[in-house]
Amino acid sequence: MEKFELIVLGCGSAKPTTRHFPSSQVLNVRDKLFMIDCGEGTQLQYCRNKLSFNRLNHVFISHLHGDHMFGLPGLISTFNLLGRTAELHVHSPKGLEQMLKPLMDYCNYDMSYQVFFHEFDTNEPTMIFEDRTLTVTTIPLKHRVPTCGFLFREKEGLRHIRRDMIDAYEIPVAYINNIKAGADFVLPNGEVIANDRLTTPASKTHSYAYCSDTLYNPQIVEQLCCVDLLYHEATYAAEHEAKAQQHFHSTTLQAAQIAKDAQVKQLVIGHFSARYLDESALLEEAMSVFPNTLLAQENLSILLDD
Repeated sequence: MEKFELIVLGCGSAKPTTRHFPSSQVLNVRDKLFMIDCGEGTQLQYCRNKLSFNRLNHVFISHLHGDHMFGLPGLISTFNLLGRTAELHVHSPKGLEQMLKPLMDYCNYDMSYQVFFHEFDTNEPTMIFEDRTLTVTTIPLKHRVPTCGFLFREKEGLRHIRRDMIDAYEIPVAYINNIKAGADFVLPNGEVIANDRLTTPASKTHSYAYCSDTLYNPQIVEQLCCVDLLYHEATYAAEHEAKAQQHFHSTTLQAAQIAKDAQVKQLVIGHFSARYLDESALLEEAMSVFPNTLLAQENLSILLDD
């Protein structure tokens, strides 16, 4: 089974507390690490979880509020101190490079590596990253500044060829990749061996959606349909819905309703207001609408399996 694991580094909101770090997560896809938001303290949490700096090449910033990106200058500086040579790619709404470039120039005058900033439009879903196994698409959200979530979706892989079939039909190595891709095999006498006899289905693919700070927004339900795991902010309890709307955030019940309507498999709620000293009541509220809900917490690891 290929690894697809979410690690929560921070799940608090903007006001500092001693109980939570600001927003940051790492998604481990087949041992490639993708960082999602980078609030203060992210480096400490990254080290605490024994994550490899060498495996992190892409950072996705949902919006330009400090609790989601103030950890990035320190991360960039640490990479330089370590003598990093690999490129670092930072994906964000417009303005992040303009904010960070003077600080980078002042503090890191002799950079050992290059940082590339990639700006994305926050109005329409857009695929902003693709490699051999994964795509990342933005999820337009409604907050006080341009904001997007991110949908990580594995690509469907090749089918698995059966070793006993290779031996039984003496299949040459040159034919194996075509068979994995779905081709039948034709014996020298003209007999066709159907692909479903030669192979087993490809490994299950996984999907993860991250919905950062946002008003309750049913428009995203279609894009989130049937994802394996959804993180949705739930800054406030239901009784503080007016305050949530005032600050362009969501409540527990609203996050759970999004998960229910989108028919996701599992929901994680986070970005908790500092006013709550015990989030168990928030979990209970969300579970009343969507039972398969977890509370985000620092160092939580969720491994998606087959």
